[in-house]
Amino acid sequence: MNLKNLKTTAFIQLYGLFKIPLVLFVSPRVVEATDQKFVLKLPLKRRNKNHLGSMYFGALGIGAELSIAAAAVMAIVESKQKIDFVFKDYKADYTKRADGHVHFVFEDVAAVKSLIEEARTNPNRIERKFKGHAVVPSKSETEPVMTYELTLSVKNRSLKS
Repeated sequence: MNLKNLKTTAFIQLYGLFKIPLVLFVSPRVVEATDQKFVLKLPLKRRNKNHLGSMYFGALGIGAELSIAAAAVMAIVESKQKIDFVFKDYKADYTKRADGHVHFVFEDVAAVKSLIEEARTNPNRIERKFKGHAVVPSKSETEPVMTYELTLSVKNRSLKS
């Protein structure tokens, strides 16, 4: 793990500690954070396993949301604006059992940054759909165990509408 990923992991965990404590329960780790791609790892452990020994779908939901939310939070911090975000909806297709450590791959970081940039000057709520997928690298680096789609909704609180 390089220093940037370590710092981003620490940031996510601190954000989780103060804003969404459930995030800490699944122990997220940043594998890759670039301007194009964000990869988050959730380890498979006793507290997030289901009765079949695979990752519980609630933990998979946290990972999916966090892979996009982390990109949004980082862009909001960089913007130095009071921009709120929330996920409007969530759709996931679970195609295989997640019976190992799961990597959530989000490859549209630039579009999230573009959305936050648009919110800097737009007083209205703005929404955009984003897609990602999850893999279990110990089984296959390319075959998804799930695909997901979330609608990110943002609004700049510092602008009057």
